[in-house]
Amino acid sequence: MKTWKLNPSHGSVPLDFVTGVMAGIGSAELAQCFLEAMQCVLPASHCTVFALEGDGRVSAVSTASAHGAIASVTAVEYFRYGFDQLDANMVWLARKKTPVRSQTWMSHQRAEEVSNSHYRDVCYGQPGIRERTSVLLLNADGRRIAISFYRNLAFAPFDAGDFEAIGQCAPVLHEAVIAHIRKAPRGLAGDSLHQKVLSLLGKRERQVMTHVLAGHTTREIAGKLGLSSTTVLTYRYRAFAKLGVRTHRELLSMLDSLPANIAPRG
Repeated sequence: MKTWKLNPSHGSVPLDFVTGVMAGIGSAELAQCFLEAMQCVLPASHCTVFALEGDGRVSAVSTASAHGAIASVTAVEYFRYGFDQLDANMVWLARKKTPVRSQTWMSHQRAEEVSNSHYRDVCYGQPGIRERTSVLLLNADGRRIAISFYRNLAFAPFDAGDFEAIGQCAPVLHEAVIAHIRKAPRGLAGDSLHQKVLSLLGKRERQVMTHVLAGHTTREIAGKLGLSSTTVLTYRYRAFAKLGVRTHRELLSMLDSLPANIAPRG
């Protein structure tokens, strides 16, 4: 992976890009808005916004794909297998010291540069991802964020002009993510499970989580709810993100019991 520091840009940013990015602030569609805005500037097939927490954990702020739920499903597997510990962006961010003044960097990584074969297959091979270009944020307050745009095999590789265009857009992306984090609901660590589930999760997400806690596999849940395995993984990913957990173990450690009134009916 190559990284380089971005200096303040004096280039113009398309108005459509700015308004598109701003539309995602505070919503569950942040990455989708980023992706659609970037598509006004250059081709991209996926977008992820990941944050490195103070305890070293990586959380998915938002993911999006131009092709259905593939980004959400890939993100589920990313956390399930602990690929955040192998992600070159996150490793790089974790090693950097908190700067006195906030910094913006850019990175570029091709699929073949991912050394771990399992990680490369799940996150690049199976979704057909060719490469990614990322805006990396090192904030003076300690926040570390990676905003990544991906190209699948249908697109030509990123070139110097693409890097320049993304660099010009980076300050807008930076400010939008910080505003989103400030505006989005904070974690509800002090709330009961009942309050969390009923206030944060939709009906299908509650149903899927009930079965997850019961120890059912993705295939079993799909059969019980009449859904595809891909759809179940999407609901699971969304529920985990809203509850602030990454794995089944983390969920169990946070929750003591499941209230009967969130169990699936019918």
